[in-house]
Amino acid sequence: MTATEGTARVRKEAARPGRQAAATASRAAPPAQARSPLVRAWLDHLSAERGMSRNTLESYGRDVGLLESAMAARKRPVESVRREDLLELLRLWRVAGASGRTVARRLSATRNLMKWLLDQGIIGKDPSADLDRPRVRPGLPRFLTPEQVEMLLAAPDRGNPLGLRDAAALELLYASGLRVSELLGLKVSDLQLSSGFLTAFGKGSKERLVPVGEMAVNRVAEYLRAVRPALAARRTRPASNLFLGTRGEPLTRQSFWRIIRRYGARAGIRGKVSPHVLRHSFATHLLEGGADLRSVQAMLGHADISTTQIYTHVQQERLRKVYHRHHPRAE
Repeated sequence: MTATEGTARVRKEAARPGRQAAATASRAAPPAQARSPLVRAWLDHLSAERGMSRNTLESYGRDVGLLESAMAARKRPVESVRREDLLELLRLWRVAGASGRTVARRLSATRNLMKWLLDQGIIGKDPSADLDRPRVRPGLPRFLTPEQVEMLLAAPDRGNPLGLRDAAALELLYASGLRVSELLGLKVSDLQLSSGFLTAFGKGSKERLVPVGEMAVNRVAEYLRAVRPALAARRTRPASNLFLGTRGEPLTRQSFWRIIRRYGARAGIRGKVSPHVLRHSFATHLLEGGADLRSVQAMLGHADISTTQIYTHVQQERLRKVYHRHHPRAE
C-alpha cells in the first residue's frame, strides 16, 4: 500500500459513521481540538485499542493540535511533517517559555501519532524518531502534613447532606490514594466495606484491589445510608456511581476540584489543594510510616516502580532540610 492509499483509506474510515464497535461506544470520544480526520482516527485508535481515558485523549488532542496548527500555517497536512518542522516547533515552544516537561510531553504525543501513521502506511519514515527528548528534572510532588490533612478532613459540615457526602469523598480519597478519575468512577458495587477493600479501575482500565481504613469505611457507610438514596431518587434512571451531584448525576471532576479547593481554603491551608495533592499525601505518609515501596506502588496503581520512587526523593529532601536546620556543622 502506498502512502497516498493509506491516507485515503484512513480518511475514509474516519468519515464513516459508526466506525467504532458497539463494545467501545462507552469509551471517550476524540476531543474537539482535533481537526484533521487522520488525527481523529488516531485518537479513535487510542480510545478503542489502548483504552485511554477521556482526560488523556484530551491532553493528546491539545498537544497534537499545536502541531496541526503549525502545519496549517505552512498550508501542509499533518502527515507531511518533516524533521526540520519538528525541530523548529521545539525551538519555538522553548522560546515561548514552555518548560522541559511540557515540551517532552508534546513531543511524546507527536511521536505516538507519527508511529501510528507509520504503522498505517501513511508515512514512509518517522520524522520524530531521532529527536532528543528534553532533559526533565523530576519535580517533587506537593503534599500536606498529617496535621493539614486532619484539618482538611474536618472542614466539611457533616450536619448537612452535601457536607456528609464531601466528608466521605475526601476521607476515601486520602484513605485509598485514588486518582480523582478513579474516585469519581467508583460504582457502589466496587465497594467491599465489610472487608475494608474497594476495586479501582486505573489507566487502561487496569483493575486493582485497594485497602480502605476504618474511618473512611464509616464515613462512606454513613453517606450510603443517609444521603445517597435521596440524591439518586432525583433521577428517573439512577446513576450507579458512588458519589452523586445535587441532581443525582455522577459528580464531575470540575465539581470535585471546586469542592476540595473550598475546603482547603476553609481549613486555612496555604497553596493549591487538589485531589492529586491528597494522593501524594497518601503515598508520602505511608512511606514515612514504614510502608515498603512495592506495596505503595501496588496501591497507587503505578505500572513502573520508578514512578513511585519520587516519594523516596520527598523523604530524602525532608531529611536534608532537617539536617541543615539542626546540625551544628551542616553549613
